[in-house]
Amino acid sequence: MNFFKKYISPALYGLLVYFTVRLLHDTEHDEMFWKRDWGLNVLEMSCSVLVGYAGIYIFDWLFRFYDRRWPLQLNYRGIVRELIILVSANLVLVNLVFTPMAALTDDGLSWGDLADLTMIPTLYAIIYYGIARSSTWLKAYIANKVQLEKLTNDQLETELKFLKAQYHPHFLFNALNTIYFQMDEDVPAAKQSTELLSSLLRYQLYDQQQQVPISHELEYLQNYIRFQQIRASSKLKLNVCFDERLTDQPIYPLLLLPLVENAFKYAGGNFEISISANINDGDFIFATFNDVPAQMQPNENYTGIGLENLRRRLQLLYPDKHRLVVGCAGNRFSAELVIEFN
Repeated sequence: MNFFKKYISPALYGLLVYFTVRLLHDTEHDEMFWKRDWGLNVLEMSCSVLVGYAGIYIFDWLFRFYDRRWPLQLNYRGIVRELIILVSANLVLVNLVFTPMAALTDDGLSWGDLADLTMIPTLYAIIYYGIARSSTWLKAYIANKVQLEKLTNDQLETELKFLKAQYHPHFLFNALNTIYFQMDEDVPAAKQSTELLSSLLRYQLYDQQQQVPISHELEYLQNYIRFQQIRASSKLKLNVCFDERLTDQPIYPLLLLPLVENAFKYAGGNFEISISANINDGDFIFATFNDVPAQMQPNENYTGIGLENLRRRLQLLYPDKHRLVVGCAGNRFSAELVIEFN
């Protein structure tokens, strides 16, 4: 392909210009060029081939000049400027070769010949410009698009890592607080809490695939719930219900814990907590609700490190395929997360 473009196509370009000029000239004068002296025809075609090579070389050199001087000037003024330079160079080349050749052959140079020798090479030069530059701009556009997507993906990956880095210290702070107070009152319970914490951290550190089976995520939540029950009040009324059909469906990890964590953190009043996970028509539905102390004023914005990070991660991982609703009615706080698995 490169051999054809470099060595064959310039010759074909020159011959195309020549035969187009001959066609118009012979039609106008009712002549047939193949009845002329073939020595003259061969000379004219040879000159046309040389003009083709010289023209394509000049055009390609100008394209490289454009790219250095005005990189990717894909606008009206830039295209007009490039065309003016290219057409001017083409006219100079044509008038140096074709005009003298026409003046010394046949019946001399007429105004019709001059018009043909000016307009036809110019039109072909413009066509060549459009094809060549369109290819260059298309490649540049694709390269820019790929680079933009790479930068976007890198930015999203960096943001996800940042959100996880915020989230882990938040969880550790609460867990270490639990163990700290247990150590003064119940050393065996503190030991059990430490073992559970190790299990939770092992999942976070070593099982961070891009997606995990939903059963692994629910098992992780079960361990977290057991960890929280150790320090929970004896008044706690806990109801946990996970749908048995939730097995191998893939889900991004550590999305559900902030909702469970908030339920235990703000539990009060009747100390009732309910946690459920179900699947319905391809939608994964995870819901929590908990009683809150009567004196606690509900936050209408429902903001916090856990919820804000959760909202942002959902936007990045499940764009337009999730719904998170949190709210407080009376002394009960509820949260529902719906993710489209299909």
